[in-house]
Amino acid sequence: MKEKKSKIDVQGFEIAVVNQSNSDYISLTDIAKHKDTAQTDDIIKNWLRNRNTIELLGFWEMIYNPNFKPVEFDGFRKQAGLNSFVLTPKRWIESTNAIGIVSKSGRYGGTFAHKDIALEFASWISIEFKLYIIKEFQRLKESENDRLNLEWNLQRTISKINYHIHTDAIKENLIPLEITKQQASFVYANEADLVNVALFGITAKEWRDNNKNLKGNIRDFATLEQLVVLSNLESINALLIQQSLSQSERLTQLNKVAITQMKSLVHSKEVKKLKA
Repeated sequence: MKEKKSKIDVQGFEIAVVNQSNSDYISLTDIAKHKDTAQTDDIIKNWLRNRNTIELLGFWEMIYNPNFKPVEFDGFRKQAGLNSFVLTPKRWIESTNAIGIVSKSGRYGGTFAHKDIALEFASWISIEFKLYIIKEFQRLKESENDRLNLEWNLQRTISKINYHIHTDAIKENLIPLEITKQQASFVYANEADLVNVALFGITAKEWRDNNKNLKGNIRDFATLEQLVVLSNLESINALLIQQSLSQSERLTQLNKVAITQMKSLVHSKEVKKLKA
């Protein structure tokens, strides 16, 4: 997951904040600068060698990290406080498989910790400084939430616009047009093309000529609504033939039925459920 990077300004110190896997990590290196800008690594190591710190880190990992190694944690806890004991962030991470502290290399690297842990480190540096960090961090999150709400409202607006565009497209492209006088008077070679013209407005050959890059025929690319109406038109056409209506009369009636039925189907909730 891509990291999201931010900065907060706390009493003149810029403190980096990164969001990874939906969790916020605050730079311990930047917090340590409040105490001594030149000795940040040593300050973090001094904090790590305390027994209270080791217990904080270990218990946090037990709660949030299923891959944490508690045996190695116990080993560090027993050594904590001894004059010879030294613990670096890298050693803690590699030995215990910890996720609460992260070491980053490069120009914008340093030691980062989950906000729960970072605020405890800030307390160790300065209670007052910690309070200012909390204040600025909360301001950052409020700003992010405001931006997310704005983006969400924008997406809703765009969705509404797209919905109307979509419904207009349906009206323009799915609802059959009334046939022209020329189409009504034309003699069609077969009854299938008569139904095609009533519903699609063109014959099968005209569709193939206009879609030479597609394989299949006009009915292969019909929508669910069009296929339903197509079946109905074929049944109705059979009845009209029995009534001895001319091809021109039948085409006119079939076209009217196609328009009426398509208008009904494109707004049908049941058809939308079938397509979902």
